[in-house]
Amino acid sequence: MRARLALAVGGQTVELREVVLRHKPPELLAASPKGTVPVLVLPDGSVIDQSLDIMRWALAHHDPAGWLQPPLDEMLALIAAVDGPFKHHLDRYKYPGRYEDDSCSRPPDGHRGALGHMVSGWEQRLAGQPYLFGPQPALADMAIAPFVRQCAHVDAAWFAAQPWPRVQKWLADFENSALFVQVMQKVVPWESGSAGVPFPTAP
Repeated sequence: MRARLALAVGGQTVELREVVLRHKPPELLAASPKGTVPVLVLPDGSVIDQSLDIMRWALAHHDPAGWLQPPLDEMLALIAAVDGPFKHHLDRYKYPGRYEDDSCSRPPDGHRGALGHMVSGWEQRLAGQPYLFGPQPALADMAIAPFVRQCAHVDAAWFAAQPWPRVQKWLADFENSALFVQVMQKVVPWESGSAGVPFPTAP
């Protein structure tokens, strides 16, 4: 999702090919053998296969909303904590028992506690400002909010009951934004030999 957010806000038109990862098309594996999404294939044939790198590529070309304006190093450090520890615990909270390194070592509630500790830090960060780096949304907000959304949706009642009114409002504002609605439009899964769809489409 977060790559789409940056492509849309930056007006970078691409051919979108929505794939079903259970049935990875050979074109995906040819572009990026690791077989994960998103993958951006540029006109010169070069490939960007990390969502944050796609975000930065899109915004480097056009950043009308000023997502890169806050101190970039500070934003990247906060995002790294999400892409690392937060994502580690989120995966194991969402899918208990799936990971061999987690077998019988930590119950889902333990992972939820680790996630909650990090969210509590963002709650304090949002004191006196509506976004993580000030009065306007920035790269950090848009790179982090999709993962917080996943965390919230595992157990919505638990998330809503936590003492995080600022984070809850921040997340609700994200989910109610026109940009979120735009990038969440349903796309028919792509099949080899067919054309993709232009993205972004009009909100």
